[in-house]
Amino acid sequence: MPEPVKAIQAEQLPIEVYASPEEMGQAAAERAAAVIREAVAARGHARIVVATGNSQFAFVAALHDQDIPWQQVTAFHMDEYVGIDADHSASFRRWIHERIEEPFRPAKVEYIIGDAPDAQAEADRYEALLREAPLDLVCMGIGENGHLAFNEPYDADFDDERWARIITLTEQSVRQQVGEGHFPDEAATPKTAISLTIPALLSAAHVQVCAPEDRKAAAVAAAVSEPISNACPATILRQSPHATVFLEPASAAQLPR
Repeated sequence: MPEPVKAIQAEQLPIEVYASPEEMGQAAAERAAAVIREAVAARGHARIVVATGNSQFAFVAALHDQDIPWQQVTAFHMDEYVGIDADHSASFRRWIHERIEEPFRPAKVEYIIGDAPDAQAEADRYEALLREAPLDLVCMGIGENGHLAFNEPYDADFDDERWARIITLTEQSVRQQVGEGHFPDEAATPKTAISLTIPALLSAAHVQVCAPEDRKAAAVAAAVSEPISNACPATILRQSPHATVFLEPASAAQLPR
């Protein structure tokens, strides 16, 4: 397993910096595989949530080299645009299908149906599925504005009673989706999504956060140094000792010395 080139503690949160995005992804994948194997050994099944997006590429690529009993894993994802169909190039359902379901063939994948006729009913349905049994692992990233899933600054609720809800994307999140190449322009980008809430994400026994690239450096620094509040939702991770943040030099560049 790769060794971090730097390890720091931000209150209760361990942060590990690796020499490259590839080593970061490998370390996170090895840690995830161990968590899944332990859950399967203990209860015969594991329940995991996997983030989508460019920040997860190195992590998911490294999963291919891991010994994981996928036939005993149920996988969830953490958000989906309202009104988007599963074939759309930016659909998170499509991302999960192509990068998790097809190559690994887990026992079950539970999808958020973005183009369900009633988005609120779909959020209710997905929340019920999430609550059926404890989550063993959440693998997520940090948005450029510090959001977790689509829990946006000043809107995220650290004590939300809901586990899945409809949210409105901030302008910065819309620009991020365009910048990552998911949509041609802001006008084409959906403005609402169904997202897992902060309490849902942090309910898992283990939480892993992969946040590579220099465009995430400011958000990572804010998560570590700003007051814990929903102005930067990722700050709540500092009160989450069951979480670990995985970085590489570019994304760690603005961390306080």
